Amino acid sequence: MKIDINSILFGWYPYLCLTVFLLGSLLRFDREQYTWRSGSSQLLRRRQLMWGSNLFHIGILIIFGGHFVGLLTPIWIFDALHISHSFKQGLAITVGGLAGIMCFVGIAMLTHRRLLDPRIRAHSSFSDTAILLLLFVQLTLGLLTITVSLAHMDGHEMVKFMNWAQAILTLQPDAANFVADVDPIFKLHLMLGMTIFLVFPFTRLVHVWSAPVWYLGRTGYQVVRTRRAIAPAIQPSERQP
Repeated sequence: MKIDINSILFGWYPYLCLTVFLLGSLLRFDREQYTWRSGSSQLLRRRQLMWGSNLFHIGILIIFGGHFVGLLTPIWIFDALHISHSFKQGLAITVGGLAGIMCFVGIAMLTHRRLLDPRIRAHSSFSDTAILLLLFVQLTLGLLTITVSLAHMDGHEMVKFMNWAQAILTLQPDAANFVADVDPIFKLHLMLGMTIFLVFPFTRLVHVWSAPVWYLGRTGYQVVRTRRAIAPAIQPSERQP
């Protein structure tokens, strides 16, 4: 029996990632509400955090919005609006490239801050550092895909990714065939992107789900303690004779 790696990675793996992403986020919100936070260390290197965080978040929102609209909008809508594939390709490269550079600079500042400041590094969990590095590599791959896309300005390569993403969401069994012959850099970018969805519920990224109505609706208070526990003082009346 021949194993089709392409079908496993781009036909089955996306459903595993999406299932864990959705169910994991729901279960974590239901069972561990008090870990549903961004885990900010804003009191340390605040200026660097402000610049890095703003650049990263603005850039990532533009990138996510571009991917969402670009991949999931049916092709016939672009055709009806007389938007050619080449124009869409050029727009994606220009806007995505600028947003990617902005986001890259921001995450580079955040990574430098978290890894090289001993106080912040001591405050960070394994998942904090791991997800930051995953995002850093994913952004690097995304920027590298631009060099390949410039050689396919007719937009036909982008159509393959649109067909693949829409086929996955509509449960078409042959979805993996759309990306079977794309450049390896795109495949790496797709795989790492899906992997980020897979680990999403186990990291601080879950805080992006937190609309104010959900966050403020939590009952009780979140208890914050320092790492060094302070023993409660013994009242004189409680001392043994």
